[in-house]
Amino acid sequence: MLIAFHKPYGVLSQFTPDHPGQRTLAEFGFPKDVFPIGRLDQDSEGLLLLGNERAVVSRLLDPVHGHPRTYQVQVEGLAAPESVSRLSAGGLDLKGHRTLPCSARLLDPAPLHPPRDPPVRYRKSVPDCWLELTLTEGKNRQVRRMTAAVGHPTLRLIRVAIGKLTLAPLEAGTWRELDPEARRFLGVR
Repeated sequence: MLIAFHKPYGVLSQFTPDHPGQRTLAEFGFPKDVFPIGRLDQDSEGLLLLGNERAVVSRLLDPVHGHPRTYQVQVEGLAAPESVSRLSAGGLDLKGHRTLPCSARLLDPAPLHPPRDPPVRYRKSVPDCWLELTLTEGKNRQVRRMTAAVGHPTLRLIRVAIGKLTLAPLEAGTWRELDPEARRFLGVR
């Protein structure tokens, strides 16, 4: 079984809390034997896969297969073309790890995502913009660290695709089992 889930903001990518009061995957009614494939941080949203097929999990997580993951990121400030070029060129030093080249672009107009609960902080004197990044690597909090490294701290991060499998039309907190066609979008059978 392979499941696509739209993980809401504030939910851990695990079934048990680290601390009392934390929201976890346990509240979303998943079948008993599935587990998260990869992760999204508690303060990130978007497409998370869950499954129970060891071979598929191994294929999706093994860096040698380099599955692209696409994120839409609301950042502080207006990103100049030079910042976007630095993101896409790779080589950013993230405390001992140099990023690989990736796809990065400014999203104009901004994507139409429902408001987040709680809302993203808004400052009248500081503009923001949206970027789209597609990476084939996934270090801890990498997208946030990359945007900060080019001077644009992340305000909101949404994973919108893994391979050719997209988040749409799932709404936050909903999930669906992947049919054979959707599994092909991931490159698995």
